[in-house]
Amino acid sequence: MHSHPTRRAVLRTSALGAAAALAGFAPLVRAQGASGAGWPTKPVNLIVPFPAGGGTDAFARPLAAQFAKQTGRTLVVENRGGAGGTVGASLAAKAPADGYTLFMGAVHHTIAPSMYARLDYDLERDFVPLMVVANVPQVLVVNPRQMPVADFKAFLAEVRGKPGRFNYGSAGTGTSHHLAGELFKQQSKTFITHIPYTGAGPALRDLVGGQVDMMFDGLGSSAAHIKGGRIKALMVSGNKRVAAFPDVPAATEVGFPDYTVSTWYGLWAPKGTPPEAQARAIEEIRKALASEELKAVWGNQGAEVPNLDQQQFAALINSEIKRWASVVKASGAKLD
Repeated sequence: MHSHPTRRAVLRTSALGAAAALAGFAPLVRAQGASGAGWPTKPVNLIVPFPAGGGTDAFARPLAAQFAKQTGRTLVVENRGGAGGTVGASLAAKAPADGYTLFMGAVHHTIAPSMYARLDYDLERDFVPLMVVANVPQVLVVNPRQMPVADFKAFLAEVRGKPGRFNYGSAGTGTSHHLAGELFKQQSKTFITHIPYTGAGPALRDLVGGQVDMMFDGLGSSAAHIKGGRIKALMVSGNKRVAAFPDVPAATEVGFPDYTVSTWYGLWAPKGTPPEAQARAIEEIRKALASEELKAVWGNQGAEVPNLDQQQFAALINSEIKRWASVVKASGAKLD
């Protein structure tokens, strides 16, 4: 793993706002009368390309429970982790396009084309984008026993004073966790060793257990551990604090105005999925997200739901693939 501190790779989440601001786009599919009303007539499989306990899982499982409550049909969460989320994505791309397989991926999947020389699927060609279900800021968390620091200032002094002494876990090479760490190293002029895992869940378990020192995690997966005191949050990315964690300063407040990193989670279907099933899936997921139960869960994890239609989500994916390609190039990040 190599990074080049003199070359700034500024990550911004403006693509979400830009996509949301696009006007005049009709959704790629519309509910087509009663023909789509029968879906689902059986359980629906939801492929989550990371192990249980990670950020994707933290949103997928409550969503699945609410979906079942609404429809009377099970949304079966299938965790298929590995290779920065690309193993699960490959399986989903090859699944039958009959409306009964959905894929819950994340921003990581727009990074993967720049990190992996050979992917046996194409995110834009082999999938139909449905919607963004959550967007959360990245948070710097440490194991308080490994790094007993009072605040971010003390943390920064510690890592600057001991280059190479500390490490950070990630959900895998090429994930936003990984590149958030690389960006921090560039901007803070520090050296911290990257330890890739098969997902945020396993990385978090080792962080809690003291096998790794820190993570640059999506707030969704870290929230419960922060509240439980098992890990300590020192900074959230961006220019504003998160309501669920009002005591944690924003990056701008601690001297890093360009440290803006977030993780968004989206829902796709295999290319060729019937338009009626797509429309009904979107309708049911939107209904679930509007429920008081999920509003509370999302709020506790510092998550927002960008209001993007299918065409705007497709535009976001395309812009993110291009943006992350330049970030990967500037960071010098390589596969471990």
